[in-house]
Amino acid sequence: MSTLKNKVQLIGNVGNAPEVKTLENGKKVANFSMATNETYKNSNGEKVQNTQWHNIVAWGKIAEIIEKYVGKGKEVAIEGKLTSRSYETEAGEKRYVTEVVANEILLLGIKGEETAE
Repeated sequence: MSTLKNKVQLIGNVGNAPEVKTLENGKKVANFSMATNETYKNSNGEKVQNTQWHNIVAWGKIAEIIEKYVGKGKEVAIEGKLTSRSYETEAGEKRYVTEVVANEILLLGIKGEETAE
């Protein structure tokens, strides 16, 4: 553990249709939400499902693959790094956003689908 890294691995379902934009330089960026689920039993022995939502950002070739093959509800595995940023709304309020910047995606569920690095 001499070189700790900022690394996130998630497997979950896409929450909304990815929004893909082409920037002025021709590079693509994709944004979407992703849900991960954890199931456990509470103190009464009842099954409880906890859903966490994550904001995912992907650039370049990965964004192109997302544009072609990823839709709402699709199960995917994402690997990337956790980033935080802030911005100011039109009303002058400061907002903070935490995102996973994907550097790899694996499309799950159907054989023959592509992976990207």
